[in-house]
Amino acid sequence: MCGIVGYIGTQAATEILLSGLEKLEYRGYDSAGVATVWEGEVHCVRAKGKLHNLRSKLEQLATPAQIGIGHTRWATHGKPEEHNAHPHLDAAKRIAVVQNGIIENYRELREELKQKGYEFRSETDTEVIPHLIAELAKNASSFLEAVRQAVSHLHGAFAIAVISADYPDELIVVRQQAPLVIGFGQGEFFCASDTPAIVSHTRAVLPLENGEIARLTPLGVEIYNFAGDRLKKQPRLLNLSPTMVEKQGFKHFMLKEIYEQPGVVRASLDAYFHTEVNSGESFQSPVKLGLPEQFYADIEQIHIVACGTSWHAALVGKYLLEQLAGISTQVHYASEYRYAPSPLTANTLTIGVTQSGETADTLAALAMEKERRQGKETKYQARLLGITNRPESSLGHLVPHIINTLAGIEIGVAATKTFVAQLMAFYALAIDLAYHRQTVAPDKLADIIQGLRKIPKEIEATLERQEQLTEHLAHEFAETQDFIFLGRGINFPIALEGALKLKEISYIHAEGYPAGEMKHGPIALLDAKVPVVAIAYPGTVYEKVISNSQEAKARDSRLIGVTPVSDGEAGEIFNDLLPVSSVDELLSPILTVVPLQLLAYHIAARRGLDVDQPRNLAKSVTVE
Repeated sequence: MCGIVGYIGTQAATEILLSGLEKLEYRGYDSAGVATVWEGEVHCVRAKGKLHNLRSKLEQLATPAQIGIGHTRWATHGKPEEHNAHPHLDAAKRIAVVQNGIIENYRELREELKQKGYEFRSETDTEVIPHLIAELAKNASSFLEAVRQAVSHLHGAFAIAVISADYPDELIVVRQQAPLVIGFGQGEFFCASDTPAIVSHTRAVLPLENGEIARLTPLGVEIYNFAGDRLKKQPRLLNLSPTMVEKQGFKHFMLKEIYEQPGVVRASLDAYFHTEVNSGESFQSPVKLGLPEQFYADIEQIHIVACGTSWHAALVGKYLLEQLAGISTQVHYASEYRYAPSPLTANTLTIGVTQSGETADTLAALAMEKERRQGKETKYQARLLGITNRPESSLGHLVPHIINTLAGIEIGVAATKTFVAQLMAFYALAIDLAYHRQTVAPDKLADIIQGLRKIPKEIEATLERQEQLTEHLAHEFAETQDFIFLGRGINFPIALEGALKLKEISYIHAEGYPAGEMKHGPIALLDAKVPVVAIAYPGTVYEKVISNSQEAKARDSRLIGVTPVSDGEAGEIFNDLLPVSSVDELLSPILTVVPLQLLAYHIAARRGLDVDQPRNLAKSVTVE
């Protein structure tokens, strides 16, 4: 995953490109670069590391050019060094290219181009593109045609932006299985991998579809398919504002987004549930997901494919779908499911969960499922649903039904509010299916929804309690090297998520386990240097978790309990408490994850790490 920004218009391009890249740095920050066209030449500046290194270079070299492209990189092919940074140029330094994705056949193209005398200066797959365009431009009728012909030789998933000194008034952009959006301003046009990069300049955007190529000039935008046919398309208005991608007084985006979670839950409640829930004989479905009636018919089994934090949300979803709707549910890593799918079963719903809607493995797993069920008898045909924060994404075009998680833009690489938003989507889906299947009494469903309506205030109360507690603990654990997280039942996925958050941003080794599995091996890890965080929430497994926690304490581990504030006995068991509000155990994951997010955040901040942009990570993985 990388970030692309392009501009053509009447303003100086360099600062627009840099400010756009700053908004996209969550997509990659191994290196960065910009290329502009000025006085008949391509001016390219690149730098290793974070974007501020590039900005320092450009302060001395900036031009008044009014066209340019920029890139912030997450390294795939080639180490994160300056010579591998984008943009990449052709041999004559007349063409500059930035790319997001992977060119799968770059080795073959590289060898062909070498035989024609082209020399390569990087280890990247991208460098074949400017050389290929330069070769084809020798006989092409236009710059657009040269790029179109070059694209026909490329295999893989990619988004590309190209400029040329020989065509100083043209910016060519291409999309194939990697996101790219065009922005329409007043006498100026933009392109970007994601809308935060351009929302401060325009709200009128047009996402390119797969297999489309666009020519941006000062006079307008032309869209074509890869066959060269002109397409007619209209931009749409974004429901975003520039303030949505600002920190608004918080030290980090991650902390801001943790505190936005009550609002995210409120937005979900407003979107997914009817205002009034009636029980009794007149009880109607309390959920409004906009799914057609035939969607609910005869579902016998559910498969969920996801990656990372979305996989943890899916595990909570499995619990809800099985316990409320009574549907056998399996959760798969999308990267594994692609190559070892489950046998075809009848009346199976497949759900893809991805906050960006662009996760390569999840999209590929869903596409495979769609293809292998094509032409089968009705009961074996694909029934697909997506859960995403970006309904306009590739996922939205791949599957017929989408649950929009309504979290708003999330800049921090470590997911927080989007995780809670995905949980809310699963609560709504499970309740909806329970209603249609009549597996839960109407009065019980009404009680669950009323409990959900109280959650935003309870998150706010939890945040108020936790801020100083987690910050204090962070001082004591800043040098810790290992953590264990325990949970059972519906809170086992929260233990996994708590461990992942700590790993992602503090670089501390952390593992989540089902509490009952500690005796089956992991207990050998415990000593006074390994703290244990246990989610002990009153309900079906409370006493079991307490017992497992005491086993850890007996091995000298410092014991931290995520428990209800009303649990008076917890203080006798745990060395430290991270109290949350008391709610029904079924709803507790939305609360128990909050102190774990804050604990990870404060430990990372205390260690002086880059919380929003942890090393080696990107917000969404759009390549295998």
